[in-house]
Amino acid sequence: MGFISGIMMGFILGVALIAGWASAMARRAHKRSAKAADVNVLGSLNREDLKKICGENLPQWISFPEYDQVKWLNRQLSKLWPFVEEAATMVIRDSVEPILDVYRPVGISSLKFSRLSLGTVPPKIEGIRVQSFQKGQITMDIDFKWGGDPNIILAVETLVASLPIQFKNLQVFTIIRVVFQLSDEIPCISAVVIALLAEPKPRIDYTLKAVGGSLTAMPGLSDMIDDTVASLITDMLQWPHRIVVPLGVDVDISDLELKPHGKVTVTVVRGESLKNKEFIGKSDPYVVLFIRPMFKERTRVIDDNLNPEWNETFELIAEDKETQHIILEVFDEDSLKQDKRLGIAKLALSDLEVESVQEINLQLLSSLDTTKVKDKKDRGVLTVRVFYHPYTKEEALRALELEKKTVEERLKTREATGPAVSGSADAAKGAAAPSTVTNVAGTGVAAGAAVAGSDVHKDGSGVHKDGPGVHMVGTGIDAVGKSITKAGKFVGRTVTGPFSSQRRSAASVPTVDE
Repeated sequence: MGFISGIMMGFILGVALIAGWASAMARRAHKRSAKAADVNVLGSLNREDLKKICGENLPQWISFPEYDQVKWLNRQLSKLWPFVEEAATMVIRDSVEPILDVYRPVGISSLKFSRLSLGTVPPKIEGIRVQSFQKGQITMDIDFKWGGDPNIILAVETLVASLPIQFKNLQVFTIIRVVFQLSDEIPCISAVVIALLAEPKPRIDYTLKAVGGSLTAMPGLSDMIDDTVASLITDMLQWPHRIVVPLGVDVDISDLELKPHGKVTVTVVRGESLKNKEFIGKSDPYVVLFIRPMFKERTRVIDDNLNPEWNETFELIAEDKETQHIILEVFDEDSLKQDKRLGIAKLALSDLEVESVQEINLQLLSSLDTTKVKDKKDRGVLTVRVFYHPYTKEEALRALELEKKTVEERLKTREATGPAVSGSADAAKGAAAPSTVTNVAGTGVAAGAAVAGSDVHKDGSGVHKDGPGVHMVGTGIDAVGKSITKAGKFVGRTVTGPFSSQRRSAASVPTVDE
């Protein structure tokens, strides 16, 4: 009897223990599910939501990193750098030299690398942000920093002398945007777009040193090289401008290519209370304006006047209304030395109304970089009249066709004149194309709108075609495609097909520095 009762008591106790354990596990699972739901809700909160909940007592340890850390990638990059450096050196030499020939400033007959090595220090990737703005594409923003030990010597030749220039203490800080166009075939990527984001502005610091000579032997050479580097980056790599690399044969990259989106007609009306840079008399002002540095336009010079009236109209092409700006610089012409900049202003295209003439007063500044502004004196006001006309699909396609045709003509002219003469030929107005300026002195706002909407104008040299056709598509992009193909073979993969994106060449206006 005692044995049976013991078994029953043990069975009851065992069942009770199992039931209690199961109940405790159920309560624990419920609590975990509730906490997971709370964490999920908290994880979906952004900075603004937390500020509403916590007020001003937001803990300092709470952060919202936009970029994911990739320490593993930096470790692998340090191991691969000797091979990447050799391939990248080959790409840069084969692709950049032809582009430098197109972008070289007036007075320089040749720009070539006499020595090029990226050194032993690999770049560092601070973080990567992956986004998807469009179906069938993946956008990757790479926070890129590099303070390496490269050995770069640029052979600069002019009509009178030659001087090797060394780039020292090179540092690069920028955000690289890489867009992958996806496909349903292996390797699942049909094309890649590479560009530098405009914001934050790419920063490239370096020191120029003359090898076996002095930079003072060629006055203004340092400024010309600085301007060439800045123009090349802004005009070719800074978003929305980009390099498109097809990764296959017969790849459709029309959605990735940069296309003209609209035409901006700018009338430079007048300047008021400009700064005087002359010791005797008054400044002789003129205005240089552009959206892309290689498409600079300029007004005529008005002698001895601090309140000039130009009333000259120009057509500029916009590829991205949301991110691009019109830059307007006022200079004082000096026949004996370098022209001095009186002031500069920037007008965002995003502020312009579509199909509407606007008259805008721009306050001139000493520099667009507010961190470097030392002279805060009033530099006067520049008045402009602006009209933005968005292209239709047909107009954009027609503009691209005109560009291609004009490029062929420019290449023939450049080959005929030769490298020693082409720099000066590019600087001359109308050397490659008729001037885009239309004198509208005495006309009103309606005339400005009529000029903006028109497709064909007349000037002294004959018929002037629509804006995109007038500007030139630069060379050198084919060389980039060929060199990337070589680099692809070097690292074990062949990149087929040349670049399809067209690039324009130097503008008809020489570069002028402050």
